[in-house]
Amino acid sequence: MSKTTRATQALKQLGVAFTLHEYAYDPDADSIGLQAAAAIGAEPRRVLKTLMAELDGKPVCVVVPSDHEVSMKKLAQAFGGKSARMMKPADAERLTGYHVGGISPFGQKKRVPVAIEQAALGEATVFINGGQRGLQIQLDPNDARAALNAIAAPLIA
Repeated sequence: MSKTTRATQALKQLGVAFTLHEYAYDPDADSIGLQAAAAIGAEPRRVLKTLMAELDGKPVCVVVPSDHEVSMKKLAQAFGGKSARMMKPADAERLTGYHVGGISPFGQKKRVPVAIEQAALGEATVFINGGQRGLQIQLDPNDARAALNAIAAPLIA
C-alpha cells in the first residue's frame, strides 16, 4: 500500500503533523468507519467518516464520528441552506477522485465546502481517511478543521 496519497501530500504541504495507520479494509463491513475503528483499536467517536452530500444541489463534504449518522436538517442549517441529501457514490467518486471507502476530505480533486462535527474538536486526536481504503490519518482535529477551512457545527442525528 502506498503511504503517499493526495491527502497526505496536501497535509504535508500545509505543514500539518499527522501519523498514518494501515489496516485490513473489509469491503463487506456493515459500517466502513466502525470496521476501521475496530481494526486500528480506536474509539468509534474518534474515527471520523467522510461523506459527500448535496446542499441545495451543490456539493459539500461532511466529516462526522463513525458511530453516528448525519442529520440532513442540521447539515442544511450549518451551511444556511434549505435541504441536503447524500450524494450518489459514483458522483462522490468522480468529484473527489477517491473510491468509496477511501474518500478523504483532504486533497480532493475539486475543493468544496466542508463541515466537521463540532463534538470531534474536543478529542485530543482523531482518525480521518487517508485517501485510500485501509489507510487512516491520525491528527489533531483542530488542525484538520483549519487545513480544510471547515465550519464546525452540530451535524449528527
